[in-house]
Amino acid sequence: MKKVYYLKTCDTCKRILKIWNLPENYQKQEIKANPITAKDLELLYPLAGSYEALINKRAQKYKAAGLKDKNLTEADYKALLLEHYTFLKRPVLVIDNAVFIGNSKNTIEVALKALNNEA
Repeated sequence: MKKVYYLKTCDTCKRILKIWNLPENYQKQEIKANPITAKDLELLYPLAGSYEALINKRAQKYKAAGLKDKNLTEADYKALLLEHYTFLKRPVLVIDNAVFIGNSKNTIEVALKALNNEA
């Protein structure tokens, strides 16, 4: 699978997508207009290793709900991801059996190297 989950109104996502310059064969899913589904999560889970790895703990909704102070289970994280798009750490890039989650400098660079190795 070659896919990216992103938010088109997010300046960070826009900047990263420009850096990655994804080939045409990549499916692009804008998560506000086309929210992540249970099926998407079933595909991402084994690559990410956990639903928690996909959670944006800096999201305002996460903080407002006081979730950082709660002991959440994997089922809780999955429910959050399905509840609202802001809970997904973004962007999420899937290249076959590898996943790159979030916007850290290291993640962006490693994903770029993986993309360049494909070409």
